[in-house]
Amino acid sequence: MQIIGAGFGRTGTKSMKLALEQFGFGPCYHMFEVFAKPEGIPLWHKAAFGQDIDWDELLGDYESGVDWPLSHFWQPLSERYPEAKVLLTVRPADQWYTSMTNTIFSHLAGKEPEDGSRDVWKEMVDKIVLQDTFSNRPDDRAHCEAVFDRHTELVKESVPADRLIVYEVGSGWEPLCAGLGVPVPEGPFPKTNTTEEFQRDRDAEAGAS
Repeated sequence: MQIIGAGFGRTGTKSMKLALEQFGFGPCYHMFEVFAKPEGIPLWHKAAFGQDIDWDELLGDYESGVDWPLSHFWQPLSERYPEAKVLLTVRPADQWYTSMTNTIFSHLAGKEPEDGSRDVWKEMVDKIVLQDTFSNRPDDRAHCEAVFDRHTELVKESVPADRLIVYEVGSGWEPLCAGLGVPVPEGPFPKTNTTEEFQRDRDAEAGAS
């Protein structure tokens, strides 16, 4: 593991995944990997509820990782992989909360499949995101934005400057390339998993269920 993402979901993490993989820091773990490889969900569930897990067993094939659930464990991961850079993706808190409300928070509040197929996944995500991160107050904008800002400051204060990369959504290639020590590529920075795309995919998923 060369890069550990510490940024919350909805800070451009899916686009960052594509960018990191373009530079050869792939595969990059993301929540989409949880869906693609559900055999890892029991391990994430154990970690969410305070049990020790073998990070190499879960992440051994990955060169980088961003987004929840991985970003929730940025501190133990940074200790497990001391040579890895810590990548903090950020954006203005008010924009972030609006995006969260229109995507992840509404998704977690939605009806789950009646066969219980996602019970373990949802327990894990509810524990990490709703309970441990936002104290079960996703509808409280001021609280959530304060949590977001405190998290940003915690990471900045805790990680040595020579190990930390802070990337603000929409900044283009230059700050990321400077932090990684790689040349700036041609073409635009990836942009994917926008609010509109998230909602469209969620609607398609609901229609197919």
